[in-house]
Amino acid sequence: MKVLRTTQGGVSAAFLIAVILCAVLASWIAPYAYDIQNLSAANQEPSWIHWLGTDEFGRDLLSRIIYGARTSLTVGVVSIGISVLVGTSLGAAAGYFGGTFDRAVTAVVDLTWSFPEILIALIFIAIIGPGLHSTAIAISIAYLAQFTRLTRSQIMALKTETYVEATINLGATHGHVLFRHLIPNALTPILVAAMLATGDAIILEATLGFFGLGAQPPTPSWGAMMSSGTATIFIAPWIIIFPGLAIALTVIAINLFGDEVIEALDIRARLRDS
Repeated sequence: MKVLRTTQGGVSAAFLIAVILCAVLASWIAPYAYDIQNLSAANQEPSWIHWLGTDEFGRDLLSRIIYGARTSLTVGVVSIGISVLVGTSLGAAAGYFGGTFDRAVTAVVDLTWSFPEILIALIFIAIIGPGLHSTAIAISIAYLAQFTRLTRSQIMALKTETYVEATINLGATHGHVLFRHLIPNALTPILVAAMLATGDAIILEATLGFFGLGAQPPTPSWGAMMSSGTATIFIAPWIIIFPGLAIALTVIAINLFGDEVIEALDIRARLRDS
């Protein structure tokens, strides 16, 4: 694959694979249970016993970061997956059928598009309450407008193609045209945008967790771990530094890999042409 042949693509892909393996195999590779407290070992600096140190309750920080990868990746992937599924459906229908339905969808999408994702997420968290499920739903709603707009623009460009008009003239149903011709040809930029949005969703999940609105204790979350570390930042700075590094490196790897995919598939040129 062309993306993996470049240094940037290969390194970022290797790092992302490592993070995914940590999330999937956390129960096997974490040296300690994430919720075992040992107050006598609280705020210990990194050592051979605890490679990244311990937190204010004496819990192993490396184990909590490994389990936190499962939380962050699950919320990020699930929430963006929901946004892609719903946004693609709405955008495809609006772009293909047009008319009143298109105007209604566009009006709602443009309204939500004018607000930052964090504000939309906070509003829905305030309505439905904190927690992992609430966070995933809030993030999926926050990014819904992005995929609806992208899909609609792709469908509107594709439906004027000659092969689509020929398919319609041959008597193909709307469902056949949408699901066999238009949506498959529009998926590439949508999926790349989804990959990049996953990095943003991880940051948003960490932000909500930092404010205590995401994963609730004792479930490990990178953002919640950073929040707890603020109280001991001058005593045990590793509590906030290492989860912050996990977030930063994961998001950077996602963005670098996404940039390589965009260059390999020449997606910017496709979007300009559409």
